[in-house]
Amino acid sequence: MTQTPGRRGFLLGGAVLGAGALVSACTSNEPAAQPGAAAPAAATTAAATGGNDQPGTQVTIGFSAPAADHGWIAAIAKNAEAAAKQYSDVVFKPVEPTNDINQQISAVESLIQAKVDVLVLLPNDGQQLNQVARQAMDAGIPVVNLDRVFPDKLSYRTWIGGDNYGMGVAAGHYIGKTLKEKGVSNPVIVEIQGIATLPLTQDRSKGFADALKGYGFSVTAKQDAQFTVESGTEVAANLLQAHKKIDAIWNHDDDQGIGVLAAIKEANRSEFIMVGGAGSANAMREIQSGSGVLAATVTYSPTMASSAIKLARLIAQGKGMSDLTENQVPQSITLASETVTKDNVATYLPLGFES
Repeated sequence: MTQTPGRRGFLLGGAVLGAGALVSACTSNEPAAQPGAAAPAAATTAAATGGNDQPGTQVTIGFSAPAADHGWIAAIAKNAEAAAKQYSDVVFKPVEPTNDINQQISAVESLIQAKVDVLVLLPNDGQQLNQVARQAMDAGIPVVNLDRVFPDKLSYRTWIGGDNYGMGVAAGHYIGKTLKEKGVSNPVIVEIQGIATLPLTQDRSKGFADALKGYGFSVTAKQDAQFTVESGTEVAANLLQAHKKIDAIWNHDDDQGIGVLAAIKEANRSEFIMVGGAGSANAMREIQSGSGVLAATVTYSPTMASSAIKLARLIAQGKGMSDLTENQVPQSITLASETVTKDNVATYLPLGFES
């Protein structure tokens, strides 16, 4: 994701609660009861109140992310802060968010110098922030790499993020299945990317193309819209003008989707279905209303930031996830990309973010 000027706000409560409930459920260190054995009262109480969520050794978690002027990024920052506040044993130390690579490097260096116990880092660019993340690891500060991955695995202890390839697959399956059911042959399928040069965008496009192949379909045209409302409007307008008939559109990002939908409305076009990306609350409300072309969105939830903070705390305290056999937090955690439609949107809406 990247940033959109003048964008603000998000639906925080449900997102934080949803992530909190999920991670709390899988991070207790309490041993599982043996089959046929009665659970001790103390263990039952600990499990009921969260296990690993009980206060432990105090840890300082450093946090750095891009500037929060984009709905998804804003939700990342707020989810991280809210998750940290859930713990009396966590000191949350965020640095000033920025879209400038050099400024983010300097900010991370300041956290290294402050000797934080663990660092949660969403880089503006994984390649360009790789070296400073490695510096943190070499200084004995575990790095939880959030979303945009560092190319060097020695630069992070654990990566957590969404499934970009899976987003494309989910969007491709929804569009392919829907068009097949309608009996459409040789469909015109348009893809509106985010930033074409980013690996995450390339993964989304590959997943989309791979899924469409299973239905005998392919992308007719694609163009990137830079994850901004303004570019979303401009790119969509150009594609609509270039293609007098369209069967389906996949827009990678619900934030830029505001501009895409505005262009569609302006052009008075409704002959196609559209699938969004990321799972914003406003996109979900549009799906729920059933009043436009937006039929679905595939998730890339910013609740991953809540989970990153929880994982960082466990790592700093030397704890693992008790639902797993291993004693340590995994090296990589990929969240599932789920398809939100009118049939299930009520379930996902509390986890949405406001664009």
